Amino acid sequence: MLDVERWAELRREHFVRGVSIKELMRRTGLARNTVRAALRSDAPPVFRVPVRPSKLDPFKEEIHRLLREDPGLPGVRVRELIEPLGFDGGKTIVDDYLREVRPLFLRPRTFQRTVYLPGDVCQWDLWEPSAHVPVGHGQVRRAWVVVACLGYSRAGAGALIFSKEAPDVLWGMMRCLWSLGALPRAMVWDREGCLHAGGGRPTEAYAAFCGQLLVDWRFCEPADPQTKGVVERLQGYMESNFEPGRRFANHLDFQLQLDAWFEKANSRAHRGSGPGRSTGSPRSTR
Repeated sequence: MLDVERWAELRREHFVRGVSIKELMRRTGLARNTVRAALRSDAPPVFRVPVRPSKLDPFKEEIHRLLREDPGLPGVRVRELIEPLGFDGGKTIVDDYLREVRPLFLRPRTFQRTVYLPGDVCQWDLWEPSAHVPVGHGQVRRAWVVVACLGYSRAGAGALIFSKEAPDVLWGMMRCLWSLGALPRAMVWDREGCLHAGGGRPTEAYAAFCGQLLVDWRFCEPADPQTKGVVERLQGYMESNFEPGRRFANHLDFQLQLDAWFEKANSRAHRGSGPGRSTGSPRSTR
C-alpha cells in the first residue's frame, strides 16, 4: 500500500509536471494498476489497523448492566462477576474498558456559582500548621489557627489556639471578628466537635456564643467542603504563602506575623468582589 508521501509524489509528477504513467512505472517500479489507482484517488491513503476482537467483547453487555446497577463498582468485583460467565482475561483489559465507559453511567454533576451579599456569611475552619509552634524556653506545642473568611469581600483573619476545645475555639472566633471589625449575619462551620451537637444543632457553648452576638449559625453537611469553599481557598493560600520560609520566636510572634500577613493578603483584589473593589475591609456591619 502506498503511503501518503508516495501518493502525493505520483500525483505531482503526473498532473503538475506531465510525467506519463509509463514513465512513473519505470521510475518507481510500481505496477500500472497501483499508479492508476493513486492518480484516480482524490483522498490520501489511510492505513487502517484491522480491528481484532477483544476477549471482553462477549461480556460488555453484562458489564453495562452491572454499571447501571452500581456505577462505582470496582474493577476487581467486575472481573469476579464475569469470570463465572467464561471471561479469562486479565486485569488491564477490564480496567481500561471501565475507565472508558464508567462516566456514561455516573450521575452527571452540576455546578452553580454562589454569590454572597455584603455582610451575609462568614465561613470558618481550623487550620493546623505543619510544624509545632514554639512557646518559649525551647518548648513547642501543637497548635491550630481559627480561620475566618467573609463570603462577599473575601477578607480573612486568623487566631492561634492550642486546643480544639470550645473555650479556645470560641476565643479564636472572637479575636477574628475583632480583627474583621464587623459581625456577619450567619457563621458557617463544618461539623466541628466542640461546636456541633449533632443533627445540625449547636452545642450549648456555641449556641450561647451566637445568642450573645445575635448571629445565625449554619453547619455543612458531612463530607461537603464545597459549602465553605471560600475559607478552604484561603487556607490553601496560607499554606503556600504564609507558612513557607518563616521562623517564629514564640506564639506571640506567630500571631503578630499572622496579623501582618492577613493585613497584606486582605488588600488583594478579587474578581468575585467586583471591578475595582478589594478585600481590605468588610462591606457592612450589623
